[in-house]
Amino acid sequence: MQHDTAAHETLWKLIKDIRFGMLTHRTSTGMLHAHPLTTQNRKFDEHNELYFFISKSGELYERLLTDGEVNVSYANPDDDSYVSLSGQARFVEDRGQKEALWSPMAKAWFPGGVSDPDLALLVVRIRHAEYWDVDESKMVQIFKMAKAAITGEQPRDLGEHKEVTLY
Repeated sequence: MQHDTAAHETLWKLIKDIRFGMLTHRTSTGMLHAHPLTTQNRKFDEHNELYFFISKSGELYERLLTDGEVNVSYANPDDDSYVSLSGQARFVEDRGQKEALWSPMAKAWFPGGVSDPDLALLVVRIRHAEYWDVDESKMVQIFKMAKAAITGEQPRDLGEHKEVTLY
């Protein structure tokens, strides 16, 4: 599939200022479980990957070693934007990458810095994304929904919704 640069840029625009993503994975019993994680990226790279620091001693690390199929979702209700990203998780032991992504906030969780033995760099390669982005004001949205309720028709043009396949 051809690379959709505009959609790629829109995805990053929608998630770059959201502090936490909810990473959902399967447990050993097949149930879905979600964890809030701080996205470490400052931009999307050429591989469409997201980076997170997690603890090697936690349950999430063990579960992702077994099954790396994940979803990361982001929501910004104030701006009416929502993003769902599906992909494959893996771990990378690259000190240079850890240093490049390191932040003072990470030090609160990993006091040993990038050489903390408990620090794992989780990488999620995004394969599929979907986003919803409403540019109109709340008043316009309410008007369109009220009109739809009166006419019995579904509300139209409430924003952009797009699916993007990334490889």
